[in-house]
Amino acid sequence: MKKETFIFKDKTGLNIFVYKWIPDDNIDIKAVVQIAHGMAETAARYERLAEQLTQSGYVVYANDHRGHGKTAKEVDKVGNLGEDGFNNMVQNMHQLEKIIKKENDNIPVYIFGHSMGSFLLQRYICIYGKEISGAILSGTCGKQGMIVDIGRIIAKREIKKIGRDSRSKKLNNLSFGGYNKVFKPNRTEFDWLSRDEKEVDKYVKDPYCGGIFTAGFFYDFLGGLKLIANQKEISNIPKELPIYIFAGDKDPVGNRGKGILKLVKTYKKYKIKDLKYKLYKDGRHEMLNEINRDEVMKDIIEWLDSHIK
Repeated sequence: MKKETFIFKDKTGLNIFVYKWIPDDNIDIKAVVQIAHGMAETAARYERLAEQLTQSGYVVYANDHRGHGKTAKEVDKVGNLGEDGFNNMVQNMHQLEKIIKKENDNIPVYIFGHSMGSFLLQRYICIYGKEISGAILSGTCGKQGMIVDIGRIIAKREIKKIGRDSRSKKLNNLSFGGYNKVFKPNRTEFDWLSRDEKEVDKYVKDPYCGGIFTAGFFYDFLGGLKLIANQKEISNIPKELPIYIFAGDKDPVGNRGKGILKLVKTYKKYKIKDLKYKLYKDGRHEMLNEINRDEVMKDIIEWLDSHIK
């Protein structure tokens, strides 16, 4: 596997940092996988998946979202995404997709989104679904109802009280405070991520992971969640677009599997023809960092391979 990095400038003038992993010269290229990482982490954490994908003939691109990783540059800037963060992340994904297509003529592009990245991808396929060959949603959830509206009201009050760019412990606790409770006794604040203690410890020790995000981030993100639950928007997803959804059945983000089943039901309602999902027994939020990650990555590659024409 060969590794490259580059940056591109988005419409706001921000430099977006991108990792690119390329198969060795003796491996035929099948397609491209573009990765959208989750909240409070970085694209660098997907290098292990990239190793498996490149060995199987996939070129991999992954950008650090605004307010994350090397796009944020400094640790104290992590968590501040600026105005309209959710929609700007979606547009950054689209800009990267266009770069990918320029660099890889007539090669299918699949997008993989985890957690926050999966919600960005849910929005992406409503707008740009016709441009890609498939979508993989990891650690995601379906419509969350009134809690999103209540959250936006609280976030709006927080912005008025402390400002958009101030970090909100209140919104952080409301969003994630309950995630660890079902895994008591807790060793760390992030036991809900994985049963693999070494992987959790790596996350905890990474200064670019975890942390408290701004009030503005939460307001924009909750607005994004409201948008992806809109029936008119969902109806724009191409019916022929292959979608693969997977999660751990103990993942609190997906309401321990219930949210995954709700999303599957929604997509079936809107006649998505090629829809597959898998819930991994006892798996938590980060299935790529779980104790059965080899099985998970094998399943991803098998799904991708089955759609290469």
